[in-house]
Amino acid sequence: MATLELNQENFEQIVSDNDMVVVDFWAPWCAPCRSFAPTFEAASERHADVVFAKVNTEEQQALAAAFNIRSIPTLMFFRERVILYAEAGALPPPMLEEVLKAAKAVDMDEVRREIAAQGGDSPSA
Repeated sequence: MATLELNQENFEQIVSDNDMVVVDFWAPWCAPCRSFAPTFEAASERHADVVFAKVNTEEQQALAAAFNIRSIPTLMFFRERVILYAEAGALPPPMLEEVLKAAKAVDMDEVRREIAAQGGDSPSA
């Protein structure tokens, strides 16, 4: 599956309508972002059950600010609208695969119980 371009208008719908969404916050001038792009694209081809999407932080500054993006690339994994992973820096292919595997294995019922026990709403998009 090709990666999707996210913006203010479609972000909420894409994250809400899909079980798992991996978002790459990037910018065209960012050399690490450009070098990570083939790794991200290759992972999207291997994981058809996951939506891979990109946010151009230059064009979508309000969206980047809403998620406190301070350095790029930053990867954010959403599962059932809950942020399971958010980390700045490009991941090497084996590590990206490990994080994807771990995110898929998370017991979301347990996550929701923990969020409820903390008295908070789901940290979501």
